[in-house]
Amino acid sequence: MYLYYSAGAFLLVSFLLWRLQRVCGRCNQVDWGSPGINFLDGLNRWYCQRFHRLDDVQLHIPASGPAVVVSNHVSGLDPLLLIAASRRPLRFLIAREQYERFGLNWLFRAAGCIPVDRESRPHMAMRSALKKLKEGEVVALFPHGKIHLDSAPARKLKPGATRLALVTGSPLIPVRITGIRGEGHVVLAVFLRSQARLTTFSPIPTEGSGVDVINLRLAEVLDGQKNTV
Repeated sequence: MYLYYSAGAFLLVSFLLWRLQRVCGRCNQVDWGSPGINFLDGLNRWYCQRFHRLDDVQLHIPASGPAVVVSNHVSGLDPLLLIAASRRPLRFLIAREQYERFGLNWLFRAAGCIPVDRESRPHMAMRSALKKLKEGEVVALFPHGKIHLDSAPARKLKPGATRLALVTGSPLIPVRITGIRGEGHVVLAVFLRSQARLTTFSPIPTEGSGVDVINLRLAEVLDGQKNTV
């Protein structure tokens, strides 16, 4: 009898894994250069759309060439939502302590994330980001620097994203995230069901403007002071 139960359990698990692979294969829309990461891309899109009820929205990034995607940062769910709305791989700048987190370092490395050592050598991350952009990739970052809620006092944006766009001539593309139930939390937000919304905008004009002026325009969008650009 035990053998029958074991065989039944094995067949059930095999079927569920097969179904999961099929679903993730259909949902996957980006080639990350690795079958394993492509599978996770599909799983993430399915999870964000079904569990977090993310609309089928697409970021306004060009089909090819460099771009800088910036967003407000309200929770640990934010990168997953941006990836789910992108038709190209996003190379995120993330804090080194997060990049080296046990059990996740392999994933961040495989996804082409760029670690930022905020205490000693932040310029190294900027060099890596510039290299990615010059290779025609899309770099994504959160210019508030850390989780920042609309209810909190205004926080000045860091200039890194704007400088990357100016130096490389890349479009600076803002996105605003709302509807996150677990806002303010890193892990909890991933597992609390949300009514996630991404408001996508046209690129911020950068030609003929300085970093401070561009950052003021960008802050208005990311902080919800403007509905359109």
